[in-house]
Amino acid sequence: MPFADPSPAEPELPLELERLASVALAHDASLAEVELVEVQLADAQARGVSIKGARLADVDLSGARLEHLAMTHCALSGCNLANMQARGARLEKLSIEASRLTGTVFSEATLSDVTLRGCRVDLASFGFSQLTRVDFEDCLLVQSDFLDAQLERVRFTGCELTGADFRGARMRRCEFRRSDLSELQGIAGLRGAAIEWPGIVELAGALAAELGIGVLDAD
Repeated sequence: MPFADPSPAEPELPLELERLASVALAHDASLAEVELVEVQLADAQARGVSIKGARLADVDLSGARLEHLAMTHCALSGCNLANMQARGARLEKLSIEASRLTGTVFSEATLSDVTLRGCRVDLASFGFSQLTRVDFEDCLLVQSDFLDAQLERVRFTGCELTGADFRGARMRRCEFRRSDLSELQGIAGLRGAAIEWPGIVELAGALAAELGIGVLDAD
């Protein structure tokens, strides 16, 4: 049985969605049961936006500032969320595939039942956030940070986590499988996680340093 079982719940989308060619985001705007394809929303600024029961394909939200964004039962594919700032966001029952989240800020956010597949999430920040039943599958997470984040039943499978920062993180029933954990920061933040043996070996030096164990040269 997987250590982090069960898997995140999948989003439930309405059978019929209203397709929008364009949309303007205003403070406290609400979008429901819509499909957005190739919509340009780069650098948009709006607080309290709510999106529910929606499909987003090739949508550009790069550089957007969307504090307290709420997304529920949504599917995103091929989207550009690079450098989007969504402090205090609430993301629930989302699937995000083949999308770019480089430098995205989800600090002080709540993520539950979220799956990210084949995404670039490098240099992203989940600081002080709470992640529950979140799967990162085949994602690039180089130098991403989970500073002081709470992670429960979070899985990293086939991910590149070089230089990722888990200082102050608190984990419960999390998994790391087939992932590159080199140069990881905040080894103590992995307490409560399960790691495959090759990953344990890769972390041996950092674990020894964390415990104050010196390394002797072989005679």
